[in-house]
Amino acid sequence: MPINTQRPHTGSVSAQAFRNAMATIASPVSVVTAMDGQRPHGTTVSAFASLSLTPPMVLVSLDNHSQLLAIIRRTGRLGLNILGTHQTGLAATFARSDQGKFDDVIWSPSENLPRLPDAAAWIAAEVDEYVTAGDHTVLLAHVHAAESGEEGPQPLTYHQRSFGTHTPLAA
Repeated sequence: MPINTQRPHTGSVSAQAFRNAMATIASPVSVVTAMDGQRPHGTTVSAFASLSLTPPMVLVSLDNHSQLLAIIRRTGRLGLNILGTHQTGLAATFARSDQGKFDDVIWSPSENLPRLPDAAAWIAAEVDEYVTAGDHTVLLAHVHAAESGEEGPQPLTYHQRSFGTHTPLAA
């Protein structure tokens, strides 16, 4: 059943209370990329997830005012560079709002999308649907390429407003 987005929201939760609650969730960190002609663009996100196995799909959430979202709307394609713990510097670089994020970053084209080296995993996808949700747009995309190393690096996560990683519990 579709969600009624026209219904008035009567919640009184403050932005800070919501932000604090969301900080308790450990989220994976990736850099979403796209090409604007010959120029690469990208931004750090922690709002992405596997959506479906059959067919393989992911979801990614981008700010409605994001330049990257505008580029992806034009091209219909995105790269998802899932970062490892050794890439906190890249996560910080692509979290900036300036235009020169790729200035000193090594990257290569893969599936005609900007791919960052040594990421824990790489996904190339084509967007099937854009869903406006508050101040963000959720991209539902089908995956047409995916790679990861057998013994890849520990995943980079964001939790309590700092970078970290997953540690398995003893059985």
